Amino acid sequence: MDKLKSVLSGEEARNDRTVLESVNKASTLSWATRIKGFIACFVVGGACTILGVCVLFLPKIGITLFIVFYTFGNICALGSTMFLMGPVKQLKRMCDKTRALATTIMITCLVLTLCAAFWWKNFGLALLFCILQVLSFAWYSLSYIPCVREAIWKLLSMFMK
Repeated sequence: MDKLKSVLSGEEARNDRTVLESVNKASTLSWATRIKGFIACFVVGGACTILGVCVLFLPKIGITLFIVFYTFGNICALGSTMFLMGPVKQLKRMCDKTRALATTIMITCLVLTLCAAFWWKNFGLALLFCILQVLSFAWYSLSYIPCVREAIWKLLSMFMK
């Protein structure tokens, strides 16, 4: 009966909001924790990338391990920024009109690298996609620095003339 009274009086909705607010408040990370998470994730990503390059020249399995470590390293490096801004804000920024194409190409290259290595078993194509990963990740990263991509376009157009 008390439950029915609280529903009819609207008290339950107020209680839900405080519960949601307290859960949200409890789940947010402090700035120090965000920095630690960013550094840890970025270091893991960098270590995986370096490890991938180190195992590249192992016979038979080297190229496969390189592709796995390199792609996982890029995913960790990309995920590390989510600690700084939060996942929702990061995803919104990734889908901004200035970054949407770079984000799409970067994620597509990550997926195609793994497909080429494990599904299609074409390691030349996988290495091509790894190179495209580097270029797309760099282009995506440069989008966070104001006017840099425009300067690069102008520089490239000068060399093309």
